[in-house]
Amino acid sequence: MTSRVQMEPAYVLHTRAFRETSLIVESFTREHGRIAVVARGAKSAKSRWRNVLQPFRPLLVSWNQKSDLGTLTAADQIASPPPLQGQALYCGLYLNELLMRLLHRGDPHAELFERYRNILMDLASNAPPQPLLRIFEKHLLESVGYALLLDREYKGGAAIEVAQWYVYEPERGPLLVAGAGEGRISGAALQALHTEQLESEHLPELRMLMRAVISYHLGGKPLASQSLFST
Repeated sequence: MTSRVQMEPAYVLHTRAFRETSLIVESFTREHGRIAVVARGAKSAKSRWRNVLQPFRPLLVSWNQKSDLGTLTAADQIASPPPLQGQALYCGLYLNELLMRLLHRGDPHAELFERYRNILMDLASNAPPQPLLRIFEKHLLESVGYALLLDREYKGGAAIEVAQWYVYEPERGPLLVAGAGEGRISGAALQALHTEQLESEHLPELRMLMRAVISYHLGGKPLASQSLFST
C-alpha cells in the first residue's frame, strides 16, 4: 500500500547519487522524522530540484511511500536558508551527521525538529556555538532514548554536588570519585548541563563528556565532521 505525504516541513541532511540522474535524499521532517526518498532526475541540469535539495534550506516536501525508500513528488523552499559560514557551517554539518547517525527512519521527533530549526538560526547569528551544541546533543540523546543522568548518581541516587568530581559511565551515569583527574567531570559541569545554564568554564568538560557518550552510542565509529573543527 502506498502512502502519500503532502507539504511536510523538512531539511535535507544528506544526498547521494542514485543511478545516472537521480539522488537519494535523506531528510529530517517534522512529523515523520528522518526519511529517505528518491528524487528522480534531480541531477539533471533542467531539474526543478537541482538547487533546492541542499542542506539547511527550509523546505516543504511531498513524497509517496511504499517501502523504506520513498519517491519525492515535490520540494519547495519556503524561506531563505540561514547564512552559515566558517565555524557555523561546520557546526551545521556536524549536527546533520549526528541526526543521520542517531535518528531511525520514520521515528518522529517534532520537538527536536524545532530545536534544529532554532539552532541553525542561532548559529547564523554568530551566537557562541559550544553551549548551543552541548544542549542540542543533550536533547538529541534524550529523544532517541539515551537520556543523560545529570542530577544524581546512578548508584544509590545521591544528588550531584557541585563541589565534587565524578566519572560518567555512558550506559549508566555519574559516580562519585575522589578528586579531579583525567576523564573526570565536575559536579558543577553536570549541574550546568542539567539546568542548561552553561558557563565558559564548564565547556571543556562537557565537550569531553558528550564526545565520550556519543561515541559510545555510535559503537566507537568516528564522526567525519569532527575532523573539520573542534566540536
